[in-house]
Formats: sequence, structure tokens, C-alpha cells
Amino acid sequence: MRIGELARRTGVSERSLRYYEQQGLLESDRTPGGHREYQEKAVDRVIRIQVLFAAGLNSRVIDSILPCMRDHDGGPNESTTESLAAELRVERERIDRQIADLLRSREILDEVIDTAAPRLV
Repeated sequence: MRIGELARRTGVSERSLRYYEQQGLLESDRTPGGHREYQEKAVDRVIRIQVLFAAGLNSRVIDSILPCMRDHDGGPNESTTESLAAELRVERERIDRQIADLLRSREILDEVIDTAAPRLV
């Protein structure tokens, strides 16, 4: 499939797809005319990349994770290393801190809403 179709099917811009290739996160073949051609499995890979970016991981970390994930389901494979696992534990702790911060923010908002609610009735 061409880059435009991959972009439509994943909801990711063509510019982002080219960036993923530049970072080594995504591969394409080239037609004789120089157009990018992607295999069907690129759809799942792009979605997985988006999930990892949404979790706050940077492209360097994602690049180290992707080879340790199976393409068909995104689960781990045997090439996962202890050093990668340690790095991912640090990332998980960072995400846990963000979740805790968001929960505190939501509690504060709830208190403000509760305080303002009687005045709105």
C-alpha cells in the first residue's frame, strides 16, 4: 500500500510516517518510480508506535522496544533484554507518577465543581 493509504488506515499523517521511517521505526519498499510501498503489517506497527508515543516514550526508546515485540499481536518476544526491561521499568514509573498527578488534578477539579455546584442550581 502507498503512504496515503497507510495514513488513512491508521489516522497518522504522511509526515509522521516519513518521520517514523527516518527514525528506523517503520520500513517501506520503493517502487521503480520512488514511491513508498508498505506491507499490510505496517498498519499494526504504526498503531503500536502511536500507542507507545502516547505513553510518553520517545523514538529512541520505541526503537529499542519494537524489535522485542511480535508483529502479529504486539506481545513480547524472546529478544527482550534485561537492560531494556530496566529502562522500561523507569518509563513505567514515570507514567505512574503522571497518572498520580492527573488523579490529584481531577480531585481538585471535583472539589471546585462541588463547591460551585450549589450556586449553579
